[in-house]
Formats: sequence, C-alpha cells, structure tokens
Amino acid sequence: MTGTHTAENAVVHTVLGPVPAEDLGVVSVHESLLSVLPGAEHAFDITFDRAEIFDTLAAKLTDFREHGGRTIVDSTGMFHGRDVTLYEALSRTTGVHIVASTGMGPENLLGGYFLTPQTNPPTPWPAEKFADLFAAEITDGMVVPRVERRGAAGLVTTAADPTGMTATEESLLRGAARAARSTGVAVSLRYGKDPIADLDVALDENLPAARIVVGGLDRRDAVDAGAPLEIARRGAYVALDHVGTEDDAHLTDTARAELVRDLIDTGYGDRILLSCNATGVAKGHPGRDVPFGYVLSTFVPMLAAQGLPGADVQRILVDNPRDLLSVHPAVR
Repeated sequence: MTGTHTAENAVVHTVLGPVPAEDLGVVSVHESLLSVLPGAEHAFDITFDRAEIFDTLAAKLTDFREHGGRTIVDSTGMFHGRDVTLYEALSRTTGVHIVASTGMGPENLLGGYFLTPQTNPPTPWPAEKFADLFAAEITDGMVVPRVERRGAAGLVTTAADPTGMTATEESLLRGAARAARSTGVAVSLRYGKDPIADLDVALDENLPAARIVVGGLDRRDAVDAGAPLEIARRGAYVALDHVGTEDDAHLTDTARAELVRDLIDTGYGDRILLSCNATGVAKGHPGRDVPFGYVLSTFVPMLAAQGLPGADVQRILVDNPRDLLSVHPAVR
C-alpha cells in the first residue's frame, strides 16, 4: 500500500475555518455547488435569485447529510460561480462541512485578463504568477470580488482541454503545484488528453504524488489506456468522479464498480476517490443533475453487491479524502 497516515492534529480548511481532519466523515471530493458559466451573470435572460439558490442548495446538502455525507468539496475554483458567503451560510444551516477551492482552467473558460498580459508579444501568465495568486487564497483567504477575503481555500484545482494541455494550462498546473507545495494543500487536476503526461507536469514541480488527485479517470479513454492503475502505482489519487453519469465518454456505474474492485485487488484501495461531479445549481449551462448523495444511496450498494467489505468502503469515502485534504507541512 502507498497510503499516508494523517497526524492526529491535522486540519482541513473549510469555509467556516479549520476543522480537525478526523471530523470530516464521508467526503464527496469533486462537486459543484453553484456553477456559473463565466459571463452568464450578466445575461438578461438568466435570473440570480439568491434566496432561491440558497434554498435549492440547502435541500440538496441536507439530503446528502441524511444519506450519511458529512463533507463536500466544491471544486469549481475561482471564477465559475464560487460564492464564499453563500457557502458559509449553507454550511451553518445544513451542518455539512464545505471545502472550497482556488485555481482555474481550462483555458477556454479563463477571462481575458489572464490570457493577454501586457507583454509584446502576449504570452501566458508565468507559473509563478499563478502560484502567487492561488497561494494567497489559501494563506490570506479567498477573494470576495471587490469586497474582502474570507476563509481559506482547501484545495487547488485546475483543468486542461480534452484535446490536449495548452501552454497556458501547463502554466496553470505548474502554478497550482507550486502553490500546493508552499501552502500544504493538495492539487486536483482534471486531465486533458493524456492523464499520465499531465500528472508528470505536476510531479516535475517536486510536488509529492500523494498530494495530487487526477480527476476524470472514469473516462473511457483513460481506462482504455490503463491510466487509473498507472496513476495509482505512481502514488497519486485516482478520482472516479462521474458516478451516476453514463454516456459515450464515461464508464457505466457497473464498470466503475468493477474498476474499484480491480484497483483494490491490485493493492491500491488507498488511492481511490469517488464523487459525482454533480451540479447543485447551474447558470448558463445544463449542469449535471445528480444528487450529491448518489454515491451513498446507489453506488455503495453496488459495491456491496460485489462483495466489497465495509472497511474498503470506509477507506474510500472517509480515510482517503481525509488524507488528501489534510494540510501538510509545506514542501520547499
């Protein structure tokens, strides 16, 4: 096994402040609470009723908790709808820990400010500039636009284009890895075309593999290439994060359950993470309408039907995300 052991005094950054890692309980590691396509907030035909958004999200988080969930990670990053004050109120009301993230990507969803710096000719932001931006959201608090900073981001997230990582996206990933090294949080990477090559970029920044989660590894192209097993072998976390989604691009839930079993049988049960990539409220795009509690209500019984012991389920839903989200000593 390649698992890590969380120190007794380890903490996790939530929107309401640091909490002991041991208090996280069952964690869903890649979801979206409020997901807004950049620019949709200015569209004349899209409404933003904060009371309605709050009520919808509170009901979904309450359902998640009633199914046994305790912590949810909002992995949208900085500019896709993240609303720190809303998340604070939701956490207080529902009792669900919310871990918010910093980071950006893919390139086609970045604002022009990050794509056309004042250089001649224009060049992508350097990795160090992204690193400083992300690290400040962890050490100084997440930006509430034009108002203040609140809370500390608990994860750095970034994503690459499915056709292949661009130069800007490589700069983003390197900056994310440097911010993680300097602050002690982990990196969540949604790979582009080649998950192993993208993982190598983060590893090239001397970020330990155990501080990296590679998302989207229940995509058929990743499974066909043997990426989940290879990434687990290298010591990074394997996120099967489209549970409940069955389409041409992703495995069926039956095949996901078989992949979980294969990884455990190969000795990598301590590298598996599960979530739905569900969208609580989407603005400007369809979102993914899967309950946050789907893993608990539907997928875990499928694992049990395969004979997976409860200890393995506990490790995947509680121990692995606890180790990932625990703030580690900075790596210099």
